[in-house]
Formats: sequence, C-alpha cells, structure tokens
Amino acid sequence: MTKKERVSNIKSLFLEHYKDAKTELNYNNMYELLIAVMLSAQCTDKRVNIVTPLLFSKYPSTKELSKANINEVSEIIKSVSFFNMKAKNLISMANRVENDFNGEIPCNQNDLMKLSGVGQKSANVVLGEFLGLNYMAVDTHVFRVSHRLNLSKSLKAIDTEKDLTKLFKDNLNLLHQAFVLFGRYTCKALNPQCNNCFVAQYCKSKSNFKPQ
Repeated sequence: MTKKERVSNIKSLFLEHYKDAKTELNYNNMYELLIAVMLSAQCTDKRVNIVTPLLFSKYPSTKELSKANINEVSEIIKSVSFFNMKAKNLISMANRVENDFNGEIPCNQNDLMKLSGVGQKSANVVLGEFLGLNYMAVDTHVFRVSHRLNLSKSLKAIDTEKDLTKLFKDNLNLLHQAFVLFGRYTCKALNPQCNNCFVAQYCKSKSNFKPQ
C-alpha cells in the first residue's frame, strides 16, 4: 500500500465514523465559542462548560466584557487552569474587538490572532467549528493520534498541523474534531482502547506522544 492510499484510507475512515463531529464546548455564537476555546487551553472541555454559563450570562458580549473587573472575571473562572492570565486575556480580547473590530469577532485567521490569548490553534478551531472553514488545529489529542498513525513525525504542534494540512488537504475542520474525539475517548494517552479502534491496522505505536 502506498503512502497516498494509506492516508486516503485513514481519512475516509475518520470521516465515516465522525461525519457529524462537533466540539464538546457549549456555545451559542462566535463570541461564546471564542471564549470557550480560549479557556480550554490546557483544560478540559467539561471544566470549561461548568464555568461558562455564568460568564456568558454576566458578560453577554464583548461590550460588557471589555468593561469587566478582572477580579470578578477571575472569580468566575477560578476553577480553570491559569485563570488569572485567562481573565486578563478575555478582557483584553474584548477591548480589542470593541475598539478595532466594531464589536464583531473577526472572521479570518490573521485578525483573530491579533486578539490577546488567541494563537493559531485557537483561531483555527473557531474558524473550523463556527464557520466550517478548512482549517486544521492540533491539540494534545490530535498530536497523539497523528503520531500514533504515523501521519507526522514533527515534534511541534504547529509543524504537525502543516503535515496534516498537506496530507488531507480538505475536510480539515471535520478531521480536527474527529481526531479530538477519537483521542479523547478511544486513542487515549494511557490505556488506549485498541480493541475498539477502527484504524488499528494503521497504528505504529501506543506511545503517548506529546508536542515539545
């Protein structure tokens, strides 16, 4: 089997098993999704979903959030990892959106990455999830799965993103979410569920790959 055939088979299997893959973060609009994604860095979606209802209720748009007291925001999200820094970034992000983008969350990667606390991975997740744009994002789950399946040998998440984008070309937003869910529930870091794996024949290792 050629590499091209192998990649094509893996891609088809993921799109078949996760044809309706969506983020597990709860949100109602692009503003809420952006905040949830920002909070999810090095934190579980389940934990983020616990704190966001109150946060969204108290600050329903960037207008309210831009005027927020950082201590009040920190108190709401204090169970989330790095909550102090994230609170600072949330307020700064809201100010930038209000001042530079007329209160509208920007819909392109370059402008999203101008916002505090929004890197390329976060921007890609928002654009892929909310707008269905063709972007790959690599978190710890995607990194682990792609390396176990020998789709990348890159040591950094950003380089792995480039590898996967080049290999898959399209349906990147769906494949991102598929890899996340697969990595979270089947191809786990510890004790992967290999007996229930639909791509077991393509797996090269059970090692817990982590980006440097």
